Amino acid sequence: MLIRSIAPPGGATRAALLAASLLLLCFAVGAEAWAHNVAEGDKGYIRESSGILFWPFVYLGAKHMVTGYDHLLFLFGVIFFLYRMKNIGLYVTLFAVGHSTTMLFGVLTGISANAYIIDAIIGLSVVYKALDNLGAYQRWFGFQPNTKAATLIFGFFHGFGLATKILEFEIASEGLIPNLLAFNIGVCLLYTSRCV
Repeated sequence: MLIRSIAPPGGATRAALLAASLLLLCFAVGAEAWAHNVAEGDKGYIRESSGILFWPFVYLGAKHMVTGYDHLLFLFGVIFFLYRMKNIGLYVTLFAVGHSTTMLFGVLTGISANAYIIDAIIGLSVVYKALDNLGAYQRWFGFQPNTKAATLIFGFFHGFGLATKILEFEIASEGLIPNLLAFNIGVCLLYTSRCV
């Protein structure tokens, strides 16, 4: 009986502990850690920029993916059990395509959403993947969700979160499309170079 009481917790308990730990981490980091928070210097540069600035926006795209803890946590969960570079590249590409698609769509159409709701969905994407890695859906519901579809769909939400943030900046329309494309090139180059 004593051995059972000190044994590691079961799968469902581990999943609950992981979800609670992630939630506590988010609260501990504080208000500055919203999923698509942009550094003050970058925010000022984006607001004041006008015209085509290809290389600076490539840099900003790469920086966004390196410093975006929400992307890093989600993708870490996605690739956690993958061991072939081909598979890692596929999942990372799915995420980057989803992210880039909705970021471009949201900014170019002017469609945005409540940033708090998008950030909550982004947070849930990390919890979703943690539960998936623990096998919770198979045990709880008797089926395994399609991981590729989930990666793409959550990539859509992550990109839409950034589009909402960019729309708040009210950036100049001159050079907007080339700059957004350069930003997405930075996003994709960073991740594909990590997978090669």
